[in-house]
Amino acid sequence: MSRPLYLVITIDVEEEGLFTGTYPQSGAGVANVAELRRLEFIPRNFGFPLTLLATYPVARDAAAQEVLRSWKQEHGAEIGVHLHPWNTPPFGELPDPEPVPTARLPLTLVEAKLQTLINCLTDSFQEPPRCFRMGRFDWSSGLLGLLPGLGLRVDSSMVPLTWKGEGPINFLAPPDPFWLEAPTPPAAGLLEVPVTMVPVFQSSARAVHRLAGLLPAKIGQALLAHYRFAGAAGIHPAWFPRFSMRLAAGLHRRRGGRVLTLFLHSSELLPGGCPDFPNAAAVDRLVAKLRSFLAWLVQQGPVTGLTLSGLYDLMAPASSAATR
Repeated sequence: MSRPLYLVITIDVEEEGLFTGTYPQSGAGVANVAELRRLEFIPRNFGFPLTLLATYPVARDAAAQEVLRSWKQEHGAEIGVHLHPWNTPPFGELPDPEPVPTARLPLTLVEAKLQTLINCLTDSFQEPPRCFRMGRFDWSSGLLGLLPGLGLRVDSSMVPLTWKGEGPINFLAPPDPFWLEAPTPPAAGLLEVPVTMVPVFQSSARAVHRLAGLLPAKIGQALLAHYRFAGAAGIHPAWFPRFSMRLAAGLHRRRGGRVLTLFLHSSELLPGGCPDFPNAAAVDRLVAKLRSFLAWLVQQGPVTGLTLSGLYDLMAPASSAATR
């Protein structure tokens, strides 16, 4: 029998217009949130819960709140934090146009924005959020250091094999979850759950990383940024074709991986919500690809679906989980 796997399905539930290169403070619509209905087959047919990571415009919108509340109550979804700093107050005077890299934002401002969004989600859903993903996967070590103090126990901002966030660390991040802060009581720790990306040839990632370090900085960074297009496979239906999704899951299982973490943007479910999915037919193909992948994955061996916090509770020592 195949090695058992855990599957975490995360959705960045966010406003429209994010793939157009503009980052307004206000005015973006959230009609795409209603399109989450396209994913109801996942808990209904497969029994896998979703983790819905919401931005500030979503958290404040009454209709979007109702959609998320329904998912939480009827389908066992978890509601978490997805920070877009350009539209989450308070707003400071910044020298650069948005989106300002997280590492260049004042840490006190980032903390205040996080607190605003956490408070909004807590008020809307009568439960403090426990999981987090940074917008654009643009994490920094300073940002991650803030999360435990704000009650957040799980981060899912790393995308291995890409030049994201703090690039050198991110590129070689392991594909399975790992502890950024050990869960030693009374502290509850911080679990990193990277989205699943694996090298097609296992030794190639470190070889490319070493080569990048020998090249001029800009050329080396470009090499690392483009590695995923030629050397990596992933399970994310908006990024990868079906064969690559299956390849990534199979390689990860055979290499001893225990957790697959899949992500999708809610705006990708709205026809015209982003350039890659301009019409209903394109969205239908995206959803069909996801459905086909999940059916194939279940056929390969035992798979248990978990939310991000459910994974934390599974991995944390009982004494630490009890302090959450």
